[in-house]
Amino acid sequence: MSAKKQRSRLSDVAQLAGVSPATASLVLNKRVTGNVRIPPETQERVFAAAAKLGYVANPVAQSLAKGRNGLLGVFTFEAIFPITQRDFYYPFLVGIESAAETLGYDLLLFTSASTGDGRRRIYRNGQNRLRLADGAILLGIEDSKDELRALVEEGYPFVFVGRRELPGAELSYTAADYAGATAALIDRIYNAGHRRIAYIGVDQHTESALDRRRGYQEGLLHNGLTFDEELMCLVPDARFDQTAMQKLLELGVTAVVVEIGPIISAVLNACKEMALDVPGDMSLGVLGNPFGDMEDMSYFSGFSIPREEMGAQAVHLLIRMLNENSFHGPQRVVLPCTPVTGSTIAAPRSRA
Repeated sequence: MSAKKQRSRLSDVAQLAGVSPATASLVLNKRVTGNVRIPPETQERVFAAAAKLGYVANPVAQSLAKGRNGLLGVFTFEAIFPITQRDFYYPFLVGIESAAETLGYDLLLFTSASTGDGRRRIYRNGQNRLRLADGAILLGIEDSKDELRALVEEGYPFVFVGRRELPGAELSYTAADYAGATAALIDRIYNAGHRRIAYIGVDQHTESALDRRRGYQEGLLHNGLTFDEELMCLVPDARFDQTAMQKLLELGVTAVVVEIGPIISAVLNACKEMALDVPGDMSLGVLGNPFGDMEDMSYFSGFSIPREEMGAQAVHLLIRMLNENSFHGPQRVVLPCTPVTGSTIAAPRSRA
């Protein structure tokens, strides 16, 4: 058996061309610019020597020489596998992968959890694990404010998919205009003839939920309707039932807007159990793309979240942060949502 051919090294190319390894590196990495002057004939000797020896540059070494390794981290605060086309995270990841591939970066997915509660941590024994990558894209609902603050303080470049606010610090993120889309949906429901419009959601206070609730109030105000606390129905763990729906009916509600997630199924079940027709007896607007096990998502009236574009734009923002060394301040993009016509909003039916 013949011995395995040894790979040519940069020093071999330099020796054959009669130059120093530093000169060979500058030529082969095409860094002969500005104040670096190497005669054309010398450059030709280096290229000829590399071709004769079959020298192939080590991409990792090239990246490290530039202070980069060409890797972008992707970190999620919750488990995201298995991924299906109906999964909430799926479009974000598609957008991230597509943009990274277009820009010539590889992705490094961080998945390990360091605590027994199943929540993932960026820091382990005080060390930032994301530093294996040049920068990182962060996703998730249950983020850690302490860890985000630590990332900001050490100057590590990252972009969050979804609006994130941190007291005393400014974060970079890509977000959807939930407030504007929700206000526009209220306009549509109002124009259909409804005057008592309730909001149904889960009793949590994420930035995306707060944006939707702000849009709800802005939509009411825009149409001359008074905000009524009794019509803001926030329930724990998506536990919306007939009792909650009956209360809304007694308050004269003819239309509801509902946050995405399991709460939609709970509302539909309550309507079914009470023999309420949607949209005949109760119009329903959904504040985003329903996902999960629902068969016909186009059935719902509401708006579509630009999740794939949010993921792609997060990559573009992160690359901009990495390339603009003099940049100071957050990078942010807020993308519009697309209205979805659906068939769950109609004129209110008079009630006996």
